[in-house]
Amino acid sequence: MNKRRLAAGIVRDLRAAGHEAYFVGGCVRDLVLKRKPYDFDIATSATPDQVEKLFPRTLAVGKAFGVIIVRAENESFEVATFREDFEYLDGRRPGRVAFSTAKADALRRDFTVNGLFYDPVSKKVLDWVGGQADARRKLIRTIGKPLDRFKEDKLRMLRAVRFAANLGFKIDPATLKAIQKMRKEIKVVSAERVRDELVKLFTGPHPAQGLDWLDKSGLLPVVLPEIEALKGCEQPKQYHPEGDVYKHTRLLLAHLKKPSITLAFGALLHDIGKPRTSKTDKTGRIRFNGHDLVGARMAEEVLTRLKFSNDAKEDIKACVEWHMQFKDAPQMKPATLKRMMQRRTFETELEQHRVDCLASHGNLKIWRFLRKKIRTLSQEEIRPEPFLRGRDLIELGIPPGPRMGELLKAAEEKQLNGDWKTREDALAWVKTAWSQRKNPS
Repeated sequence: MNKRRLAAGIVRDLRAAGHEAYFVGGCVRDLVLKRKPYDFDIATSATPDQVEKLFPRTLAVGKAFGVIIVRAENESFEVATFREDFEYLDGRRPGRVAFSTAKADALRRDFTVNGLFYDPVSKKVLDWVGGQADARRKLIRTIGKPLDRFKEDKLRMLRAVRFAANLGFKIDPATLKAIQKMRKEIKVVSAERVRDELVKLFTGPHPAQGLDWLDKSGLLPVVLPEIEALKGCEQPKQYHPEGDVYKHTRLLLAHLKKPSITLAFGALLHDIGKPRTSKTDKTGRIRFNGHDLVGARMAEEVLTRLKFSNDAKEDIKACVEWHMQFKDAPQMKPATLKRMMQRRTFETELEQHRVDCLASHGNLKIWRFLRKKIRTLSQEEIRPEPFLRGRDLIELGIPPGPRMGELLKAAEEKQLNGDWKTREDALAWVKTAWSQRKNPS
């Protein structure tokens, strides 16, 4: 049974128990736009206690705000009691709520396209906020006065940007003006909530439009000043005919559609080290020596500030740190190339390299070279089982220590380069190498 049918079943059960119940929020917006909803939220006149009594499998994760999670088969559905919100004191959530009517519940929501209700039984949309008209006009507009809505929850400013970008909508002029006026107040929102909105924005279907709306709204220099700093950072025209680093980054994002978090933020941050390393040499050429390493450190600072997980930070940082390595791939020794391909982020880095090229000179020669290598090299060749390990060297009388480490590293290099075909070749080499180190001529 699909999620829509399960959600409709919950609505019918609530109705059968004498309560009002409707689909609400993003799923209704998607239905109106003739898009496939992925999550179905339900609003009802039933109180949280009544919902818990009616359904055998529930989770009271947001009971204080009237929200109960109802489990049906293997799916979870948010069932919220109609409510009004009062006294937003922290720019995030209401100080108190009161259970109310469907209309009052619609009027307390953020944007008109998110304030629609849908009756899955009669198949009718309930619209008290003009959301259907705004959906047809492809417009993000607050319910009520924009400043009031944003003062209640400052994160709504970023949500407006995210909805506009991901839906391909425009932002109502009055709503946009209010964001521009209040943009600095986004700083009161927790880093985790800002991060989650940015992730949804840049992993959505239109990451470049996300950057555009962050810029138009004035939020970009507040939440991502390192990206704002890319504006006006000029590049050599022979490699970057598209213009400055900001234009390049924007073009790169334009080649992405629903990228992974690693690819999205690797692409966004890959050149943030350029403004700090920009220098013009004696010939008049602009250079960015070391911008990859500087950028990796800066990326880690950005991601730490936004409370990304350690794994996410490590992977995104790798995409920034190693992106200049790709230009040398055709000249690499086999061992160096294989180590590059061993990185867990390699496939993501390679895709980033592809769109990086498309957003600049357009030459995909290196990308094609590496794609061919991926096809021709087996995983056993890229990650071979080592011929030699520490215990093998100990059995040969080589004591643990720095010299053993040096020998193992050299042995790995030779194996990846294809200098040996068998374990016996490796053992013979290490015996000779150890003997020469013990008795240098």
